[in-house]
Amino acid sequence: MFVHGSVVNADLTWGAQKPLWERFATVIPNRRGFPPGPDVERVDFEDEAVWLEQFVEPGTHLIGHSYGGVIALLTAARHPDQFRSLTVIEPPAFGIARGRAGVDDFVERMNAHWTAGPHDPAEFLRGFLALVGSSIPSGTFSPELLQGARTLMVERSPAEAVIPFGALTRAPFPTLVVSGGHSAAFDSVGDVLAERLGAKRAVLPGAGHSVQRLGEPFNELLESFVARTEAGA
Repeated sequence: MFVHGSVVNADLTWGAQKPLWERFATVIPNRRGFPPGPDVERVDFEDEAVWLEQFVEPGTHLIGHSYGGVIALLTAARHPDQFRSLTVIEPPAFGIARGRAGVDDFVERMNAHWTAGPHDPAEFLRGFLALVGSSIPSGTFSPELLQGARTLMVERSPAEAVIPFGALTRAPFPTLVVSGGHSAAFDSVGDVLAERLGAKRAVLPGAGHSVQRLGEPFNELLESFVARTEAGA
């Protein structure tokens, strides 16, 4: 099951993973507030973790990107017996890494963008993409991206997430933590998760915050991790 993050829906987030869909039974839900669904008034990672439970089946391999990574961590901790593995890509759970390289400065800039940033969704989105290290599309944003920007503007800060390390440490499944090597803050969060969970750690540079868009390098890493988990390695 693939859980997308902010701004874009499942299809746009996971387009480079379509070769995996041909070999695995996959669930790729569009979260609330993203096309083709309507706008929402508020996004809270805790509520999203509960909402995601409807898609979970025993033996699920759970993969979450960015805000979806925070949601995946919370969902996996709530139902550890349902999952075979957990993979998170640059989850912005900055609260677990305060004082680490780049984190406090990043959180300060992120909070400033939400409290004093532009009110226009397009300008807010441009500032956000620059902040997290994602590419900024040229020209006018599509209606779908503008909807994603409006949803982004009403997100609860992921830095407030309390990651349940006790439940995750006791969970029977292995965890893979991936970052893109472009941001000290995201790398620091990945390092803390790996240290505290005993997780496999990988850094795949070249696609900024959206590591999965590398395609084959990420797909090979994920498929190998899933295969080793299924084999009990």
